[in-house]
Order: sequence, then C-alpha cells, then structure tokens
Amino acid sequence: MSVSTFSSSSLTALNTLGLKAVARHILHLTEPAQIIQWRADPRFAQTTWLVLGGGSNVVMSECIEQTVIHVGLQGKRLLREDDAAWYVAAAGGEAWHPFVQWTLAQGWAGLENLSLIPGTVGAAPVQNIGAYGVEIKDVFEQLTAIHLQTGESRVFTLADCQFAYRDSVFKQAEAGQWLIVEVVFRLLKNYQVQTQYGDIERELLSLNLGCTPSAVAQAVINVRQRKLPDPAQIGNAGSYFKNPIVSPAIYQAVMAAHPNAVAYALEDGRYKLAAGWLIEQAGWKGRRLGPVGMYEKQALVLVNHGGATAADVLALERAVQADVLAQFGVELEAEPVKW
Repeated sequence: MSVSTFSSSSLTALNTLGLKAVARHILHLTEPAQIIQWRADPRFAQTTWLVLGGGSNVVMSECIEQTVIHVGLQGKRLLREDDAAWYVAAAGGEAWHPFVQWTLAQGWAGLENLSLIPGTVGAAPVQNIGAYGVEIKDVFEQLTAIHLQTGESRVFTLADCQFAYRDSVFKQAEAGQWLIVEVVFRLLKNYQVQTQYGDIERELLSLNLGCTPSAVAQAVINVRQRKLPDPAQIGNAGSYFKNPIVSPAIYQAVMAAHPNAVAYALEDGRYKLAAGWLIEQAGWKGRRLGPVGMYEKQALVLVNHGGATAADVLALERAVQADVLAQFGVELEAEPVKW
C-alpha cells in the first residue's frame, strides 16, 4: 500500500487550473485491488473519497479534508470485434488524447473529433465529453466501476450511464460514488467522419489531406491549439461554461435584441446558445478579475494568470454569470466540479 504525498500533499501540479490546493491524503491507484486495501485501512475508516484523473475539470479548494485517489490505472487493448465494430477497452488512468491517437494508428475511427481533449479515459464518461459533433455516448459500449463505499464492481451500460449534454449519472444520482476502472468503446467499421463544423471543414481544406479520420484528427488538433491555451503555459480547465440550452421563448427574446447571436436549433424544439459568444458580448473576453480572467483568444476559457485559488475562480464565475444574466436573461452553468 502506498500513500503518495506529491510535494507535501500538494495538488497544485495535479489540476490544470494550477490552483493552490493541499489534501490530507493522496493515494495513487495503480491496481483496482488497492481500493479494497484502502477501505480496510483504519486511517481512512471515516473518510470520504474524491477521485482525480487528469485534473482538467475540477476547481480545487485550498484545503481538502477528503482522501484523494489519483487514478493511475494503465492499459489498452482490442477486446473483441464483429462484423460491425471493434470493441476497444482502456483503463481509467490512460491519458485521453494519446489513447485517441493510438486508436487511429490501429485504423479504428470514431474518436478523432475528440482529439486533444485533456483528461483521462475514466473521466470521459463522467462528463460525457464532446466536441465537433461527437460525444462519448455516440461511441460508448460499457464501463466497469468500483463503488467506493462497498467495494462492489459493476458494469454500466449505455442506458445505465444516463448520458446528457456534458452530464451523466456519475455527476447526478451517483456523484462521488464510483471509480471508473475501464471503459469499452464501440468503434464502427463503416463509420463516416464528422466534418459538419465550419472550423473543421476550413482546416481540412487548408491541410489538403482529404476527409480521412487521421486528417480530421489533425484538423481538430490544429483548431484547438489555435483557440485554447496549453495548461503547461497558463493554467486553465478548458471550456469553463456549458453552452446554455434555452426555451423557444428565451431564444426568441435573445434574437430579437441581438439578431447576430450564435444559436443552434435542437431536435426537441429548444435552442443551444454559444456561451463563448454571450461572454464575449458581455465584455469579458480578455478581461481579468484579480489573478484570473477569461482568455483573450477564447472567451469561454477561464485562465489562471498565476497564484489563483478556488475563491478567485468562483468570484470570476459569479461575475460572468451575473453579467450574462443581466444582459441576455440567460443563466450560465459552469462545467468543472467543485472540491
């Protein structure tokens, strides 16, 4: 059994926002059996658990009393195949982007639009990550998770996960209860690449590489690198706010006052507004509040200019939300979880 301290239990290097944070205990998980051992350890008898993957979707408070499990489970393989698909399994601690690139190198398409998204394989279903027309739910087969309180191992199907826009049962009814140890993806053999977004279409034309999965992946990488900051250079958690989904009445009110607002019609009659556009129009693009601010090249990204704490992030979150609500009558919801 190992209790890793990571610079006196510091979590600053383990969250992409680079927030100052320390925890009482940080455990590094390399084998699922360790969870059973830790649950039996008297030091953790009264603890609650927090699961940490790549740290790219979390706002950490300065002092964390819970026990943090840093997931380091590794491994990926072709589980099986049939006439329709390849079924590819990956351990929860595998870094997401290298895993996507590995699948493409094997000739298995389907994940290319999700290239360069930070985080781990195990965290991907929690958030139902998505980009450029593809979400985890579109390529998901099943996952295996361990219940942190009982030690039960359970397989979750697509229906069990209750996927929604940047949401799942792991953020709702089962929040904080499970540690995802493996995810299986169903990658179709007759998969058609998704290039309907303008940025991707334009990048493909400039690359002159056709519409292969690898070309789409490179286009996505190029676009994301231009728009989004590298956490190694400036702390950030990627897109900080969800694109709000609004009723027809709110959509019509927004469009009447702002005819150039960016919006997309949904199949259920509602509309998705572009949060980045709303934030930029509210005057927050490139604007700072103390050590944090909204990124100068993409208003949807909250960045840490140095030395920020969770309190700084939450103050900026509330300020942006208040201004967007006042100007557009639209409520923004933050994506990252709060510790």
